[in-house]
Amino acid sequence: MPIHNADIARIFKQVADLLEIEGANPFRIRAYRNAARTINDQTQSVASMLDESRDLTELPGIGDDLAAKIAEIVETGHLRMLKKMEKTTPENLTDLLQISGLGPKRVADLHEKLGIDNLQDLGEAARKKKIRSLKGFGKKLEQNILKEIERHTTNGARTRLSEAEQVATPLRAYLGQVEGVKRVVVAGSFRRRRETVGDLDILATCKKGSPVMDRFTAYEDVAEVLSKGKTRSSIRLRGGLQVDLRVVPEASYGAALYYFTGSRDHNIAVRRMAAKNDLKINEYGVFRDDAEDKERIAGASEEEVFATVELPFIEPELRENRGEIEAALEGSLPRLIIADDIRGDLHAHTEATDGRSSLTEMVEAARSLGYSYLGITEHSQAVTVAGGLDRRRLEEQIEEIDRLTDRYAGFRIFKGIEVDIREDGSLDLPDAVLKKLDFTVGAVHSRFDLPSDKQTERIIRAMDNRHFNILAHPSGRLINQREPYTVDMEKIMRAALERGCFLELNAQPDRLDLNDHHCRMAKEMGLKLAICTDAHHVGGLKNMRYGIYQARRGWLSSDDIINTRKVADLQKLLKR
Repeated sequence: MPIHNADIARIFKQVADLLEIEGANPFRIRAYRNAARTINDQTQSVASMLDESRDLTELPGIGDDLAAKIAEIVETGHLRMLKKMEKTTPENLTDLLQISGLGPKRVADLHEKLGIDNLQDLGEAARKKKIRSLKGFGKKLEQNILKEIERHTTNGARTRLSEAEQVATPLRAYLGQVEGVKRVVVAGSFRRRRETVGDLDILATCKKGSPVMDRFTAYEDVAEVLSKGKTRSSIRLRGGLQVDLRVVPEASYGAALYYFTGSRDHNIAVRRMAAKNDLKINEYGVFRDDAEDKERIAGASEEEVFATVELPFIEPELRENRGEIEAALEGSLPRLIIADDIRGDLHAHTEATDGRSSLTEMVEAARSLGYSYLGITEHSQAVTVAGGLDRRRLEEQIEEIDRLTDRYAGFRIFKGIEVDIREDGSLDLPDAVLKKLDFTVGAVHSRFDLPSDKQTERIIRAMDNRHFNILAHPSGRLINQREPYTVDMEKIMRAALERGCFLELNAQPDRLDLNDHHCRMAKEMGLKLAICTDAHHVGGLKNMRYGIYQARRGWLSSDDIINTRKVADLQKLLKR
């Protein structure tokens, strides 16, 4: 029974949530949250590390106790500590933390004072107007709770792209080793790199008689076999994700890949184009739609399918019927950004605040990725839970970076800070210290509940500070966890453009903030973005690929991103 990194991280997050609801020591809570992030950011399966007898305490933030708990989860599939905690605290109580505006203290109040144990109880209490009577809640929060519950019910369960990747990668490798299998590819929204995935659609080509379907349904992570046939089977994995496997002939491979990649709207638009030329496109190929002639004229490759309607190849990330077909006909499709275009990362933390790697370790990791520079941007003093830097500690880090810079010829360590934007739009540190930095990243970490006009005004007022350069995670959302705060994003972008500021595309898999629509809005406006990982340890720097995926969905090319520039050119952009 394989245990994925996402499984371990999920258990540690549950422990942290329950500890927080119980009012446990903040440092203990943070240790589990940091461990969850460390595990999620590993490119190698932690289970395989244990198989190789790797010492897990070498991972950032993982001590002997956490390493033993990881080993227990990998071996048994669960954690005794969590089971014990769930006996005193209802298992589904942590689901309430998914509701925007409900932190651990409020969840504890709801449980203790109203006996609320789950989302169903919460909804019932809100409808009966019981919640507004509690101190610190009120009518507005009660109404928001009802909206949030409705949103959760309507949207259904979707899996974050990074978690789906942890499942898809080993499964694809497993199928690729089956006798007679030639090609295996994951299609659907996964291939289009949507930020969340409903299920996985896998296509395979293989020789006649291959046992691929038997092997697929016998995969050790299978919880239920939904259907099994010669050319199509469906399974549900332990984590709840449904996976469909289709075996297609080589002659239809391109057509099937195109068809099952989608999106539906894109496919319909292209099929309409084909119909005008008496052609029919389906998962089996491209056919002449003539009563006397059902000849397949294309289908072995996607390029063939596009060529039949006189279109160039359109990258999967663009296939949403948002103008990509028209751009293809005009010859104006963008050259989408690729990983090799990135020259450095401008948002990273170290153990000086809530990071788990030293400054030297972060620099070495960035250099190993082929980068030319790394921006060190610790939290500022307002973020007390992260040990944010006050003026004195920031000045000490500036001196440390200056000393370290001499050791790395040809590599630039940028001095920065992730400074809090206060409710009134002022910055959390004085100009006297901000002017000593190479750039400043501004961020909203509090009062997410401000009305749209006030939140927008707050951010724009912060941009008025001449030391402000980049707005971090601009909407504040956490995918499947927290809705974005309400702002006029277009107004913020125009203000940034006027002031010579930039917006961040945060590549953390649970953020991917900006979304793809706002990325494209920025491009059309002429506003440059910075793709940053917000890394809190060396493994986090490798999350850049998720930012690249999101940028590609937003039609962005290397010219739209400031950290594709050389050091000297970047410095010019950062000067206001």
